[in-house]
Amino acid sequence: MAIRTRFAPSPTGPLHLGHAYSAFLAHDMARANDGTFLVRIEDIDQSRARPKWEDQIYDDLSWLGLSWDEPVVRQSTRSPAYKDALTKLWADGVLFPCDCTRRDISEAVSAPQENETAIGPDGLIYPGTCRHHAPLHPNLPMPDNMALRLFMSRAITRLREDLPLDFNERIFGNTSTVRIDESYLASTIGDIVLSRRDMGTSYHLSVVLDDAAQGITDVVRGEDLFEATKIHVVLQRLLGLATPTYHHHRLIRDDAGKRLAKRDDARAIRTYRDAGASPADIRQMVGLSA
Repeated sequence: MAIRTRFAPSPTGPLHLGHAYSAFLAHDMARANDGTFLVRIEDIDQSRARPKWEDQIYDDLSWLGLSWDEPVVRQSTRSPAYKDALTKLWADGVLFPCDCTRRDISEAVSAPQENETAIGPDGLIYPGTCRHHAPLHPNLPMPDNMALRLFMSRAITRLREDLPLDFNERIFGNTSTVRIDESYLASTIGDIVLSRRDMGTSYHLSVVLDDAAQGITDVVRGEDLFEATKIHVVLQRLLGLATPTYHHHRLIRDDAGKRLAKRDDARAIRTYRDAGASPADIRQMVGLSA
């Protein structure tokens, strides 16, 4: 199978050196293997997405010498696909509605009876407050005005015949199989949100569906998303989707060792461009050869 990679930024701020590194790796992998490199715009959060940042993404990528082989896909156009997947998961009994606010969750997990505050890939691990709302009958209508969470323990039960859960991790030529512990899914990841009230989806659901729809064979992204990949494998199995090979690369950090973020304008690609840097300079800054 021909390699298909992608770079999927959010248009909520300027691309920085960390984005450049990830885009370079995905692009170079595709080109070295006579494969396909795609760009996808992750704009499900319409409250923060801005056309100017999307335009800047295209401009910066082109300046870096990166070209994509198919039309850009925007998540904001794929709501029907997300709704269809949620409908299937609801019918399978692995979703439940939740009206908890972040404050509700914070107060629940910090209650005196709790021994510690647990943090997972999505922040505070959900304490199960609304889990009793999980439908016992698949014919009950799916609510459209509440967040929907994955009932993780039920999902694991559904996947009993599909165990063990695992994925292939390959970085710089070394491949390993990562096994996902079932108890870890329940205790350290928990009932994650798959549909937010104001978006109709979530990062976890949309990225899984979009990668499958675009036939992505190799997902190149930062090591900060390694734990989230375990969520994505669960969703892929539940939805009958193929699991790509994952390449979780190191993060580009500032002089103090802190990972770069959209707010780090001093390390934005545009800032370096304006200062006279070349694409080769950017490659060197992130530790890649020209």
